[in-house]
Amino acid sequence: MISTNNLSARPSLYAIGDLQGCAGQLESLMEKVLRDDPDARWFFVGDLVNRGPRSLDTLRLIRSLGERASCVLGNHDLHLLAVAHGIRKSSRSDTLDEILSAPDRDDLLDWLRRQALAQWVDGHLLVHAGVPAQWTVAQTLARAGEVETALRGPDWVDFLRTMYGNAPERWDDALTGAERLRCIVNGLTRMRLCKPDGSMVLKNPDESAQLLVPWFDVPGRLSAGVTVVYGHWSARGLTLRPNLIGLDSGCLWGGQLSAVRLSDRKLVQVSCPQFQVPDE
Repeated sequence: MISTNNLSARPSLYAIGDLQGCAGQLESLMEKVLRDDPDARWFFVGDLVNRGPRSLDTLRLIRSLGERASCVLGNHDLHLLAVAHGIRKSSRSDTLDEILSAPDRDDLLDWLRRQALAQWVDGHLLVHAGVPAQWTVAQTLARAGEVETALRGPDWVDFLRTMYGNAPERWDDALTGAERLRCIVNGLTRMRLCKPDGSMVLKNPDESAQLLVPWFDVPGRLSAGVTVVYGHWSARGLTLRPNLIGLDSGCLWGGQLSAVRLSDRKLVQVSCPQFQVPDE
């Protein structure tokens, strides 16, 4: 059992990569951290659930940590909300049924929809997927806030119905309504590769044929002066660069679950069994 008591005045802050329902590996990782940092706090970079074996336990554990834990939403977390309200159908690789039939389902989903899409933590910008090149840190947080307001409001299910789609590909300050919110969601929870002008390529991109670049290498990216912490890209694995911390190290696929202490980049990892085959 992970203790939630005795927070210190200045606890160590750890960012943790995509869990996707791997609750057992999360428990092992947290126990490993707590041996040296008993007052650690946890920041999860999204995709808490789905495809792994224990999505329900994962949600319950993170929620039970209270103020000791925080997270940003990933595309699989939003998918859970959409499936729960009949907006999307479960796919063959989904492992969400245990959540959907749980007695505390409604409480868990209500908690989930009230989480952030971006956070500023100790000089680090935390998102699930990436940051559109045209956004500063302040703009990223403000635009994430627009989606957070929609998810927390009375018409949040209506918002989910308009959330899906690959257009518009590029941010424009003049965007309004559903297109504006969809572009924000895609940038923060789905983006990996972009055209050199910052346009997102979201559907089966061919990196070599289209001369695409990772979102973080788009020329002139306005958030390049701060460290962005993200997940979502297991094919690239753990990424540690001066202004980047990429934490999806493929736990679901038989890789590792990774945590990085933000103050000094201390890396803590646990090995994971292979729960699914990539690209299944």
